[in-house]
Amino acid sequence: MAKIVVVGSLNMDAVAVAPRIPVAGETIIGSKFLTTPGGKGANQAYAAAKLGGSVAMLGRVGEDAFGQQMRENLASVGCTVESVRAVPGASGVALIYVSERGENSIVVVPGANHLLLPGDIAADGNVFDGCAVVLLQLETTLETVIAAARFAKQRRALVVLDPAPAPSGGLPRELLELVDVLTPNETEAAMLEGSLDAAQTIIFKLGERGCELRSDGKSICIPAVAVNAVDTTAAGDVFNAALAVALSERAGLEDACRFGVKAAAVSVTRLGAQSSAPARSEIS
Repeated sequence: MAKIVVVGSLNMDAVAVAPRIPVAGETIIGSKFLTTPGGKGANQAYAAAKLGGSVAMLGRVGEDAFGQQMRENLASVGCTVESVRAVPGASGVALIYVSERGENSIVVVPGANHLLLPGDIAADGNVFDGCAVVLLQLETTLETVIAAARFAKQRRALVVLDPAPAPSGGLPRELLELVDVLTPNETEAAMLEGSLDAAQTIIFKLGERGCELRSDGKSICIPAVAVNAVDTTAAGDVFNAALAVALSERAGLEDACRFGVKAAAVSVTRLGAQSSAPARSEIS
């Protein structure tokens, strides 16, 4: 099977569950707390590997216990981690508040993720050999994302960009011209409205309404699977992971979207980011 390369972030998630998400200046009592490996890049790499993809991750962690734990967690599902390198300083962390309705609010402190530099892409260029799909996000520097997209296109890989967190100024045309598939959620799509015209293919992630695929002047709506949502954290990452796995297996875009919707539906029934990722056998 063709290889998937994920270039992006690795964060240790500190998750607090409470009846609702507190407003500014408010203190409320929560019911659960856990720390679990996360980061949009690592979430996608972990989920893709757990779904049966042949996956390699390129990223940076700190020289701390969190960094080692995150590398080991990826390796536990068969993801290649030789290009996840430790650098001086702290690993990235994310503080996640989850309501009992499954909504979430997140603060990310990038740490080592911002030490993944454009030159590191070529330095670890051998990880791209033979890859079919490259997954990118925006929790590393924009310059590094552009370098990774350009490197991937030079090797004829399909470039899938999750534009999260969406930059307020929109996406540069230089990046959009390198992206084959853009996968914003509704909030990101609204923030990037002025950038979307330059995108070749867009998959709008619509949460409990599924997704909308726009490609070649056509629009296809793919409904979600009805489930009891516990935690929506990383549901979009699981969607992208499943999409990449299906595309690496030569599925068409519509079938890949259907696989993504099913995988995301399973993930929201469980708490956590990578811990919620489904196995291939759970996707009917």
